[in-house]
Amino acid sequence: MAKTKSTFECMACGYQSPKWMGKCPNCGAWNQMEEVIEHKAKGPKTAITESSSSERVEKLKNITKESTPRSTTYIREFDRVLGGGIVPGSLILIGGDPGIGKSTLLLQVCALLSKDNAVLYISGEESVRQTKLRADRLKEDAGELSVYAETNLQIIHETVKKTNPKFLVIDSIQTIFHPEVTSAPGSVSQVRECTQELMRMAKNMNIATFIVGHVTKEGQIAGPRLLEHMVDTVLYFEGDTHHSYRILRAVKNRFGSTNEMGIFEMRNTGLSEVLNPSEMFLEERTKNVAGSTIVATMEGTRPLLVEVQALVTPTTFHNPRRMATGIDHNRLSLLMAVLEKKQGLLLQQQDAYIKVAGGVKLDEPAVDLSVIISIASSFNDKPTRGDDCFIGEVGLTGEVRRVARIEQRVQEAAKLGFKRAVIPKNNIGGWDFPDGIEIVGITNISEALRLAFN
Repeated sequence: MAKTKSTFECMACGYQSPKWMGKCPNCGAWNQMEEVIEHKAKGPKTAITESSSSERVEKLKNITKESTPRSTTYIREFDRVLGGGIVPGSLILIGGDPGIGKSTLLLQVCALLSKDNAVLYISGEESVRQTKLRADRLKEDAGELSVYAETNLQIIHETVKKTNPKFLVIDSIQTIFHPEVTSAPGSVSQVRECTQELMRMAKNMNIATFIVGHVTKEGQIAGPRLLEHMVDTVLYFEGDTHHSYRILRAVKNRFGSTNEMGIFEMRNTGLSEVLNPSEMFLEERTKNVAGSTIVATMEGTRPLLVEVQALVTPTTFHNPRRMATGIDHNRLSLLMAVLEKKQGLLLQQQDAYIKVAGGVKLDEPAVDLSVIISIASSFNDKPTRGDDCFIGEVGLTGEVRRVARIEQRVQEAAKLGFKRAVIPKNNIGGWDFPDGIEIVGITNISEALRLAFN
């Protein structure tokens, strides 16, 4: 007879305990321990035979390199984030807030892929008629797309073997359950086992598989962190539900860069590509306003021009506030300390608020100079020239250091009509300046401040 064993598993991180606890000792989450009953059958264990492995040990020098061409999705922004297209047999996880557009994006991708390939879209949250209603709103024709509504993983496996699609979509992983796992759908055990089985299916049958995953309040994909380690690519679909723009980022990609970013606009007919995001980020900019500067940043191989806004006001508290949206809070404190020490700006009694317009997150050091200028502009209540662009990394001694890919940054600024680019002096030389823009090299923030307000 089968023996049953009861354990308690944390729904947030997967930690297991023989007894219930109010607080998980591993991740610190409260009221996340749920009982999981495991059935173990008595009997001899299955021996591992030689034929259980389809591969044999080989040296790398004896393995021939096979060309595996990527499949394009015909959506350039999506292909950019994936690293050039979909790799056959890859397992891709897409996460995002509810209602952000994950299912809409994948339905558009499937509609385009189904014109030349066999695509199976499995929905665990909607019926086939509801999926049809959603597809009718899209501008792409999804008539050749195969749709199936099922949550049982074993039935899904049999269906995939019969249809043998080239692309598979699971929407979503939290609704799929393995009948041999006793816990409820969406639990840590179910999500882990189902993803493991889908990974075997994708690798053995060479099917590119997309998995939709919900996120928690902290913005992490629901389920154990092991889920992100198992898949080949992890994409996050970000955006504000009150605005129409969406950003697709890669936080893990075994077949490409994780620095790329795709930008879409949500419309009635689905998601539309934004091919020139710099214009989008600057379209609502107000010129000749104190505290506003422009920086040319790099998102992977794409240059972007974004606006950095600063508001510096006298504080009414003993400890002034430092708030940053779009840049690291610690970097803001560091740059304000450099300004106060090297330029004598009395910022100890000032609240400082920094925001990157458009919802972009900037984590590269080339934005330091723009942040410095915007803080000084707001503190002195002096606007900078509306056609200036500031690029450079700032050191602790006030020096402005060189940055990478300066030529692409300046070319993007010139294309959008900026007349002057303030860059590190060490970046001048070795490349051709574009027409219509003045290049000014500086060595420290004192020179930058003189140029910005003269």
